[in-house]
Amino acid sequence: MSIPTADLFDAAYVHLLRHDMLRFARLQLRDDHQAEDAVQEALAAALAGSERFASRASLKTWVLSILKNKILDTFRQRARRREQVLDDDTAAHEHDIQGHFDDTGHWAQETKPAEWGNPEHALASRQFWVVFEACLTRLPEVPARAFMMRELMGLETAEICGELGITANHCGVLMHRARLGLRACLGERWFTGEGAAA
Repeated sequence: MSIPTADLFDAAYVHLLRHDMLRFARLQLRDDHQAEDAVQEALAAALAGSERFASRASLKTWVLSILKNKILDTFRQRARRREQVLDDDTAAHEHDIQGHFDDTGHWAQETKPAEWGNPEHALASRQFWVVFEACLTRLPEVPARAFMMRELMGLETAEICGELGITANHCGVLMHRARLGLRACLGERWFTGEGAAA
């Protein structure tokens, strides 16, 4: 089935779609120029490959899947252009989270976060996602990228390790750090002890 080309040639639709694509690409790549390039390439690929579109997915979902592949291509190009210097010292990373959990892996009593009240209500709030995105951009680049590859792009651990050139253990530590950072940021900027917006 061919793509509904009217949608891709509708200026208002493309403007909104491009805005969402740019936001996603900037969060992943943290480089405006590379994000712009990835979005342009994804849109061009969608137009060129219109005959491969199947209506099983929405047009936006299909175009975003193309964008994800373009972002992964950019990661690979970065790796080829320069050697990625990653801190593989797991002990140093684990020091960041030491003391937050007890021997069973649960929150230690003195570091246990306050209750967040009604998370369903908060998640329904558009403002929450603005704050969440701001918190995501405040994370260090590598933990943020690992988190987004897993949670936003849906990659498996082995794929993330392959793209970032890290071990599964290091990936787990990065994910842990990202979640801790997000929790701390959201606790400070959104949730109070009663679970209301800050």
